[in-house]
Amino acid sequence: MQKAWLYEENGPKEVLKLGDFPIPTPLHNQLLVQVRAAALNPIDSKRRQRPISPSDFPVVPGCDMAGVVLEKGSSVTKFDIGDEIYGNIQDFNAEENLKQLGTLAELVVVEENLIARKPKNLSFEEAASLPLAVQTAIEGFKTAGFKEGQSIFVVGGAGGVGTLVVQLAKHLYGASYVVATTSTPKVEFVKKLGADKVVDYTTTRYEDINEKYDFIYDTIGDSKNSFLVAKDGAPIVDITWPLSNPRAVYSSLTVSGENLEKLRPYLESGKLKAVIDPTGPYNFGDVIEAFRYLETGRARGKVVIYPFPSQHLPSSIPSESKNK
Repeated sequence: MQKAWLYEENGPKEVLKLGDFPIPTPLHNQLLVQVRAAALNPIDSKRRQRPISPSDFPVVPGCDMAGVVLEKGSSVTKFDIGDEIYGNIQDFNAEENLKQLGTLAELVVVEENLIARKPKNLSFEEAASLPLAVQTAIEGFKTAGFKEGQSIFVVGGAGGVGTLVVQLAKHLYGASYVVATTSTPKVEFVKKLGADKVVDYTTTRYEDINEKYDFIYDTIGDSKNSFLVAKDGAPIVDITWPLSNPRAVYSSLTVSGENLEKLRPYLESGKLKAVIDPTGPYNFGDVIEAFRYLETGRARGKVVIYPFPSQHLPSSIPSESKNK
């Protein structure tokens, strides 16, 4: 058995408890991974609060992780035992239900095609913060058909997805003008991410903004209001559901290790940076407190869990992997 955070009924964060969960055996296309760090996402809270995806209890929450490969299935060819990897283990577009065993556990199994090698310059906690948020961010640009040289208005520039949308717009997609909203304490932070202009939503209404933009990327579900700064016919992408504006288009995500690999040059060059909320990382024993903070909606970047227990890390794993 292994230690994991789990819940046996839907409800508030208080239904979570630290308990024992069976150690999984990887299928032919899967790897057994010792989790070194994980990140929390709003979907983890939503899934716990109500049964949005059928699953047997108990459920271990968590989508994002970074860790070390301990075992691999017979058809796995891209990874070897001891490799440091990261990814989102939950494939939301798969026909099967979401995994009962999420990433808030010592050991998880994940399909080979969902993960990528961890960039050498990233810590485990930095890598764990990226997968779901960056996959969501990329999907929004694809949904909008964004073109180099266009302007973008990002609603919620300091959040887990928003921090990456700002960076991707500037450094990957070649936006001509990047504007983002945030609250007063985070204005300078969002500017440092690459925003050309930051709108303090506590002092400025959409009605007060004279400029119009080629693309509205709404990460907080405010498209019923944010549409006011869109040019005529400009795409409005909203990553929350249900949509608050019938003109907006919902954008989900494609879970893919290949997409993460494509980002490697930007991560290793420092053009794209992982953003971890300064209140963390939260220790594995403090998961309930981490969820409490996540659910305030005030996080700056991602809420990360680190370190994890390492009782199942065998001596055959190279020492440099143990110490990273």
